[in-house]
Amino acid sequence: MQQTWVPAAEQVREEPQAEVEALRAPAVEEISPMVVANSFEAEALRAEIIAVGRKLWERQYVDGNGGNISVRLGSRYVLCTPTMMSKRDMEPADICLSDLDGSTLAGDRLRTSELLLHLTIYKANPRARAIVHCHPPHATAFAMTGSAPPIGLISEYETSIGPAAVAPYETPGTQAFAETVLPFVEDHNTILLSNHGIVCWADTVTHAEWLVETFETYCKTFLIAQKIGKPLNFIPDSKIQEILALKRRLGFPDARMGR
Repeated sequence: MQQTWVPAAEQVREEPQAEVEALRAPAVEEISPMVVANSFEAEALRAEIIAVGRKLWERQYVDGNGGNISVRLGSRYVLCTPTMMSKRDMEPADICLSDLDGSTLAGDRLRTSELLLHLTIYKANPRARAIVHCHPPHATAFAMTGSAPPIGLISEYETSIGPAAVAPYETPGTQAFAETVLPFVEDHNTILLSNHGIVCWADTVTHAEWLVETFETYCKTFLIAQKIGKPLNFIPDSKIQEILALKRRLGFPDARMGR
């Protein structure tokens, strides 16, 4: 019987490769929703959502049962906060697992009624991996006027956010409400929701919450500066261009850069 000769070096390479393939953990998309919901990754993301929820409550960016948080889990699933619950009081079992159609797959509570807003952003912008929606008072004051604060005043704000968009009012929780952000979600990581609040997206839940903090502080600082009674000192355009160059390198969105 004729045998095919395989060099020893090739045998050495093949055997470890076979072992690696045998031990390879299945991707999130290849396993059931219940297994996904109980994975180490899901556990870590729940903990991050809970920590951020408490920060929002402590900073008075949410009140009552207001606000919601979500994060992508693989390409098919989303973890999100429940409806009718204070962001101060959440526990791991309260966090819901949903698919991209908004169907709840795991969790002890009903999902947030505004998940459609999050899903619309995820579907429109693959860079969005986590979303925070809340009602910080100074930012929401601008949302009540249907306007955004002027840009070009604080370099750190320009780097993190830059121009904020203003979405028109629609009834919260509806698909029409969710779609109000579609014209803006590619070029803006922070969007004012008229007569409602703000929504921020980023690569992680923590980073999305940082954007909320940055925007709220900027709105507050701008309003304080106006009370001083002196003209605002804007950053020269040449220096703004340097900031935009940095944002391009970092991969941060900004409507002034175009696509």
